[in-house]
Amino acid sequence: MVMALQSLREDYWETFELREEDIEFLYNFLLETEMPLTPQELVHVLVDERIRYEKQLIDEQRSSGGDVYLPQEVYSADQRLVFPALGWRNGRVVSVRPGRNPDIGKFDIIRVDFEDGDHREFAAGLGDHALNQTPAVQVEEENLTTDYVLENYLDELVDGLEQGFEDNLDFVRIAGRWFPRALLVDINIGHLNLAEAVLDMAGGGPLPTTALLEQIEISTNVNPKLLEFSMDLALQEDERFDEVGASGEVQWFLKRLEPAEVLEPPVYLRFSGIDYERSVLSPEMLALESELDDELSPFEERAQHLDEVEVRLIFSHWRAGTLPLSSRLRHLFPTAYEAPRIRFTLVDEDTGERIPAWVVRAKRYVFGLREWYDKHNVQPGSIIRVQRGVNRGEVILKADSRRSAREWIRTVLVGSDGGVVYAMLKHTVSTSIDDRMVIAIPDVAAVDQVWERMQKEKPPFERVVVNTVKELAKLNPQGHVHASELYAAINIVRRTPPGPLLALLASRPWFAHLGDLHFRFVDSERGA
Repeated sequence: MVMALQSLREDYWETFELREEDIEFLYNFLLETEMPLTPQELVHVLVDERIRYEKQLIDEQRSSGGDVYLPQEVYSADQRLVFPALGWRNGRVVSVRPGRNPDIGKFDIIRVDFEDGDHREFAAGLGDHALNQTPAVQVEEENLTTDYVLENYLDELVDGLEQGFEDNLDFVRIAGRWFPRALLVDINIGHLNLAEAVLDMAGGGPLPTTALLEQIEISTNVNPKLLEFSMDLALQEDERFDEVGASGEVQWFLKRLEPAEVLEPPVYLRFSGIDYERSVLSPEMLALESELDDELSPFEERAQHLDEVEVRLIFSHWRAGTLPLSSRLRHLFPTAYEAPRIRFTLVDEDTGERIPAWVVRAKRYVFGLREWYDKHNVQPGSIIRVQRGVNRGEVILKADSRRSAREWIRTVLVGSDGGVVYAMLKHTVSTSIDDRMVIAIPDVAAVDQVWERMQKEKPPFERVVVNTVKELAKLNPQGHVHASELYAAINIVRRTPPGPLLALLASRPWFAHLGDLHFRFVDSERGA
């Protein structure tokens, strides 16, 4: 059997663009299946179709140069032929003469001139020959195999498909699945009102769509998955409902019953932004910034996905009852295709207690730990261990508790004039702590008032840093302050990531660097 090699442009999949005929094909495919599909599933179908189409196109192009040469056929002068065994070369028969071979019998010899000037002779009218079989296509090129294409270009193809569907009003998406809008089941306002009542009785949620449909009788004979998808879309387009499920699952919650700290960041996490020049940060400063792993620092998600991550809690998160959704921590928490808020479960490793909590993706924090912090005597500077959950949608917490002991630690005090001062006082410590970042807060209400005042007055950032350095320096016989101590203390009164603070320390001469990121304030340099 003659085997013919198909060919495809090398950059075909790299430069792939969704065409109108692709969209029409996928639209009809979804109509036939009556099943909403993910972009990954649709790309698989589309790649299969594109490969089939391109193979057919190549075959048609190759055979368009004339009749396929088969030794058994009889040919005449000026007839155009295509030769599969020669890579589908085209040629013209210029002469026909009788062949001579007593062992073969009667046959012809045809002379063929090719387009490149070459010429050859071939047998014709020969009944018994291996090349008489119709040539079959052998796919030898990797980019004409679906597995190869999906392995190497899946993300790019998914992005292209998503963009094409987003620009087309005929398609709708819910929880990462697409379907034609025209085939959706009609969900009316009465159905949505019933859904609100069901969620209200469930404390706001979360509930899966199937649970809602069980209590909302909708008469229809369509595919149950299509009914579920239609309900999801109707809920999504109604402002009363919030989709809070992790990737791969749909869970609904009543927005009016969600915690206020989920809909808007707590005041202690609000960062108004500080302009600074990152080029002044030394390698040592950049290393500390990475170690502190503040969610507001400009780091992408870490390539190394650890099963357990330590968090050194700063006041802002302690007071808000939150954890940072930082670059090192992000992969441990549930994510979603579209939902900005995700309801999930925290599990106390020591007690097994299950704590409902929220991932607020856009603002990069996890809410719901305030009571857990209180129960475990967690304080600013405590070390929290966050572990990958055993079950989907769960994250494990450990407070790293230890035998309680009274220790000398930095303590923030608020004077009658509202000023903030620091002192070394004895306090009970019940968890592992970072010695440089731990700060006792004996009067939380007084510190809250400082936050309110700082929000109104908005003093210059540099003034806040200078005052804090002066206060902390009093606690050290050498009169210096470490950058991580200063970072923890600044966040007692103002939410600030390490970058702007470190840049200020590096760029002002009145902050003398003593080595190992210890700094001293030099009054003479500032003329103070």
